[in-house]
Amino acid sequence: MSRALLIVDVQNDFTEGGALAVAGGDAVASAVSAFLAERGADYDVIIASRDWHDSEGDNGGHFAEAPDFVDTWPLHCVAGTEGADYDPLLVTDAVTHHVQKGQGRPAYSMFEGATQSGETVGAILTGAGVLAADVVGIATDHCVRASALDAIAHGVQVRVLTDLIAGVGVASSEAALAELAHAGAQLSESGDV
Repeated sequence: MSRALLIVDVQNDFTEGGALAVAGGDAVASAVSAFLAERGADYDVIIASRDWHDSEGDNGGHFAEAPDFVDTWPLHCVAGTEGADYDPLLVTDAVTHHVQKGQGRPAYSMFEGATQSGETVGAILTGAGVLAADVVGIATDHCVRASALDAIAHGVQVRVLTDLIAGVGVASSEAALAELAHAGAQLSESGDV
């Protein structure tokens, strides 16, 4: 059975010092890198996503000058900027596919993005015969949640590695994990896989 690792949005704007910094973001970047060094060979496919928003316009209402932090957000992860780069603590050498999402529109799930050549996450997983995926990254209550739910909807058995994620809020992250478990995801720590 082919297995994938899905690394969601470990980017400068979502880690400490970024436009939408998540507490513990740098720690996730370091821990994911250590996990990749130790266990990367266990995966047939390793996909990393990045928000990659257009510099012009509000990206389909995603950006706002007075954001509500639910549906609208301050400027972040603009294509080609330092904020859109991977966190420098994330070592991406083992990544097999890089996906960009949110180009001109809101996008939370990595399944809404594509590689530079236009390949979608769903197509990559299907093409590689992936039946199971581990999900890590930022933020638990937004893009990790959406990506994991879409992986389940794609027919993939999902395991969320709870020590390799960081969320915006405690209550919203707990709710997201409960929702994922209810949808069929397994919640595990990386040391137990």
